[in-house]
Amino acid sequence: MDLLALFDPAVRADPYPLYARVREASPLMVGGGQVAVVAGYDDCLAVLRHPRALSDRRRSAVFRRAAAMADSVPTGMRWAVETPSFLFLDPPDHTRLRRLVAQAFTARRVEQLRPTIEGLTADLLDAAGSEMDVVGELAYPLPLTVIADLLGVPRADTPRLREWSAVLTRALDPYLALTGQPAEGLEHRMAALTEFREYFQRLVERRRRDPGDDLVSALTAAEDGGDRLSSEELLSTCVLLLVAGHETTVNLIANGVLALLRHPGQFAMLAANPGLAPGAVEEVLRYDPPVQLLMRVAGEDLSVGATTVPSGSVVLLLLAAASRDPAVHEEPDRFDIGRTQLRHLAFGFGAHFCLGAPLARIEAQVALAAFARRFPQARAVSSELRYRDNVTLRGLTQLRVLTGG
Repeated sequence: MDLLALFDPAVRADPYPLYARVREASPLMVGGGQVAVVAGYDDCLAVLRHPRALSDRRRSAVFRRAAAMADSVPTGMRWAVETPSFLFLDPPDHTRLRRLVAQAFTARRVEQLRPTIEGLTADLLDAAGSEMDVVGELAYPLPLTVIADLLGVPRADTPRLREWSAVLTRALDPYLALTGQPAEGLEHRMAALTEFREYFQRLVERRRRDPGDDLVSALTAAEDGGDRLSSEELLSTCVLLLVAGHETTVNLIANGVLALLRHPGQFAMLAANPGLAPGAVEEVLRYDPPVQLLMRVAGEDLSVGATTVPSGSVVLLLLAAASRDPAVHEEPDRFDIGRTQLRHLAFGFGAHFCLGAPLARIEAQVALAAFARRFPQARAVSSELRYRDNVTLRGLTQLRVLTGG
């Protein structure tokens, strides 16, 4: 099976038939036996639960081979390799950093944002005309503004941050794992990462002089048993929170609106009863998740089903395939916001369960309920859709709708 089809733009609009074929053959060993592709729900969950399924990509044989082939790591890139965000770390480093960040990213702080999210959503929908681009006019500005405000980033700076973020998300795609070669555009991504780092370095310096009621200020002061974030850890964490704090939610909101428009009966149910929004969001997370796959590294020989995955192998977890596993969900390809006994892995599982899941859920619930209530007659302008180049964070570039308002 040619898994490079994942990178085919023609597949991106509907990768689920491909995912189904991979799931039927899962687990698959490819890449000369150094990459395992896992697509069944139970197998994906087992890997996410395994203490030796590592998040540090530098531990993989594929990464070590690519690093050995490179002449050297350029000075401008070294900080990114040596100080990755805690998204790509394992205990004890991951535990320490996440605990420090969690002090500033509490559930109480997130819930207090609900009125702000509702107000921002109302303002965005008020500004919509008879035709709107859901991606550009709702799905992007809402979570980007919220995470910028939470971090203490001036709203006027968000266009630049959005551009850098869009470049960086391409690094999440498993191109190196499946081809053995780094993806094109590495220098472009490193330039964006450097600019991101320099931006937050200036912001951190300002917050140290003049702290505010924001996450950057809180992170500079966060302490646990005398432990604090180093300067490099603080910068990596700020970049991670800004990027992860909006990119995935953009896809969640846009995918949700698209699924509702394609299922008028479900759309009408939500428009008539906004209380269905939590269930609608969970079904979108299952049916068309914003994060299509995760990557782990086998820290020892791992048993996945009847397959032994050798130590050092990359493990690609096709979460989007797992959440449509017919062994777990009846009629898994059917979109149903009233589905019960719903299970998905859209936010991961275990120690790396998405720290921003409560915020993403609130933003998507508010956005989908408000859109359905405000524009119950909305319909897509065209059935032909364009998607970003991203495989991991698969999302629309645009979703034009006639609002009917």
